[in-house]
Amino acid sequence: MERRLQAVYKHGALYPLEPLQLQDMQKVTLTITDTSAIDEDLAGYFTPEEWLEAETDTVTWDEVRRALAGISGSLSDAVSAQRQER
Repeated sequence: MERRLQAVYKHGALYPLEPLQLQDMQKVTLTITDTSAIDEDLAGYFTPEEWLEAETDTVTWDEVRRALAGISGSLSDAVSAQRQER
């Protein structure tokens, strides 16, 4: 079985950001992709702890639709403007 997932590296250990269906001491093969190099602008916005907290967010599709409906113009322009404010 092959599966992609994200993890956080902290104090010498990898912590997956989602539950894994693995047995204790089960051997797996890891392929590491440094997402900070790929998504450098996004990685700086959130701490690993914030990523872990976000995993349990219960945002509904209706909440997303309402938030997006409040954006005038293009979404990319809104995101760019928000980044410039930071």
